Amino acid sequence: MSIEVVTFGCRLNTYESEVIKREASAAGVGNAVVINTCAVTAEAVRQARQTIRRVKREQPDARIVVTGCAAQTEAKTFAAMPEVARVLGNADKFERAAWRRDDRLAVSDIMAETTMRAQPIDAIEGRARAFVQVQNGCDHRCTFCIIPFGRGNSRSLAPDAVIAQARRLVENGYREIVLTGVDITSYASEGLRLGGLVKRLLRELPELARLRISSIDSVEADRDLVDAMAEQPRLMPHLHLSLQAGDNLILKRMKRRHSREDAIAFCAQLRRLRPDIVFGADFIAGFPTETEDMFTRSIELVDACGLTQLHVFPFSPRPGTPAARMPQLDRALVKERARRLREKGDAALRRHLDAQLGAPHRVLAESSSLGRTEQFVPVRLSRPATPGAILDVRIANHDGRQLLAA
Repeated sequence: MSIEVVTFGCRLNTYESEVIKREASAAGVGNAVVINTCAVTAEAVRQARQTIRRVKREQPDARIVVTGCAAQTEAKTFAAMPEVARVLGNADKFERAAWRRDDRLAVSDIMAETTMRAQPIDAIEGRARAFVQVQNGCDHRCTFCIIPFGRGNSRSLAPDAVIAQARRLVENGYREIVLTGVDITSYASEGLRLGGLVKRLLRELPELARLRISSIDSVEADRDLVDAMAEQPRLMPHLHLSLQAGDNLILKRMKRRHSREDAIAFCAQLRRLRPDIVFGADFIAGFPTETEDMFTRSIELVDACGLTQLHVFPFSPRPGTPAARMPQLDRALVKERARRLREKGDAALRRHLDAQLGAPHRVLAESSSLGRTEQFVPVRLSRPATPGAILDVRIANHDGRQLLAA
């Protein structure tokens, strides 16, 4: 009897899907498809519902279990679907006993969680790099964000547990590890912030070839993290920033804790210390009350920060959040601004790709034909490679989306 897990959303969900598969299998669950959902946008929830219906059509005998963030925040929505056999919230999906029960709806109070337990895994199926969850939840309440309601307040994994998990994955052959969490720069445990954890991990695991950090909130970056980026060549020169907007009034209405000037200064500081660093960023287009001038400042921030890769989200009102009660923009305008911001991101990426022509790169092979540079830029390989291998390549060309190795 098999268990299939369909994963939506972030790297954290990818990591957690491995734990879900292990715990459900150990509990004796079989012939089931688990939908590990994301709640960041209404579109992510819509896609999960669409997938549930498709899976049931294709596998009518399979039991469909819905878990993850959207299962926590919209439990009754999924429980009402006739295709769904069970709904397990975020506090229950790692509990073997919960998988053994047969109650249709198991959604505990995620806010009651105050500690974080290690959930060690041996591998991430189909991935050449491994993820280590070091933090969960968020103490901040950005006006657009539903995630704290799905994951609770911030809590961090003890440093020894992080290092033990990373060592386990390195011993299993992984050359690159990505530290991940919901609000990773809020990491705090046993006197260490994220930068201190990074330094200790690199010191105690000299055999780890590459360490990468997932999306960060730049205003929370501690001094040790900045120093590590400047001094540790095994810490990859790529950061993805949660910027969201380029206008200070919109940032205030989002309840973000940084200003436009903070973002520009952070990128300039890191680029002075690590000239080869590349920045990606998340943006929300069409936030309530956003004027054309305010949106233009988001467009201009791409150049001001020297961004290379953008993740653009058209604003999606999430029920229960303050932003959902603000004056909304026309949906056609929101989509149009998202399109323009994506076009700006595409142009920025092309400039970066142009600058790499003829350059040497150390590339981690993700598959036999595709790899990633240290700056996380995709590279189409010219000859078959072993996934997980680190290759020295020279860039011959690009196709506007990825580099092409000679």
